[in-house]
Amino acid sequence: MKSTNLCKTCLLESAIAQLFAQANQEGKITLTDRYRLVTALLSHSLSDAEVDLVHRLLYAVRRGRLKVVDDL
Repeated sequence: MKSTNLCKTCLLESAIAQLFAQANQEGKITLTDRYRLVTALLSHSLSDAEVDLVHRLLYAVRRGRLKVVDDL
């Protein structure tokens, strides 16, 4: 059972890293992605590296470096 939790953690970590890379490349994230990032932060289940990535993304949104777009 423990290996299953490890795999889920790896997938989550990979998903956040992929979102970070995609957002930086495109200059935007969806509104749903933004809500998911905030929810992930509030769940307190992220590693320190994941928290740093989420903080960097949300900071970029606040500073106007990333645009939040509606889901299509």
